[in-house]
Amino acid sequence: MIKHVSFKHGWFYHYRINLRKIDALCNTEFSNLKGYLTGLMNDCPEEPFLKGLRCSHIKDPLQTQLNEICGHEISSFAERAHSTQDFKSAHSRVQLELLQNDDSTLAVEVPVWTDETEKDLFSSETLSGHIDVLRIEDGLIWVWDYKPNAHLEKFADTQTFLYSLLLSKRANIPLNKFRCGYFDEKRAYVFKPEEEFMRKIEGIKK
Repeated sequence: MIKHVSFKHGWFYHYRINLRKIDALCNTEFSNLKGYLTGLMNDCPEEPFLKGLRCSHIKDPLQTQLNEICGHEISSFAERAHSTQDFKSAHSRVQLELLQNDDSTLAVEVPVWTDETEKDLFSSETLSGHIDVLRIEDGLIWVWDYKPNAHLEKFADTQTFLYSLLLSKRANIPLNKFRCGYFDEKRAYVFKPEEEFMRKIEGIKK
């Protein structure tokens, strides 16, 4: 069962969750994630998304040790998504293909943010973003971003790291339970997020 709500966070973001998959995959360890994802359907603030910094706008290289995977299953879903013309947006096609047909995908366009009480985490600015695809794979929470021509990306690791850090704090789940990745129809790039990466991001230092 897919539920959908649109948020006007500067422009419209279409947050969607698959309740069946959330029930199946969010076991006791990830019960906080289930509460977070379902709670957003009725309670998501606007203000943090209308000011401050967006994760996608921070152009500091993380210089992680990326693992490149050709033929990852998430790339296969992306390739399959483009055979349908249900949506003009490539992002929307990929997101809906995964949410409907991938057993691991819980939600798409997931809002994450810091609020006024959390400014000291990063800088004097609030920080926000929307996770393209959220999956649970092998007992880990995976934060994914769809990037056409992923091999040309310079800052996608920074973006997905920040998404995972924000979700870790919002859902109160340790960062070591997260993994990050970005992908296109041919390749996926994955890494493990670490708190120490914060020191590499000049754009959000206090």
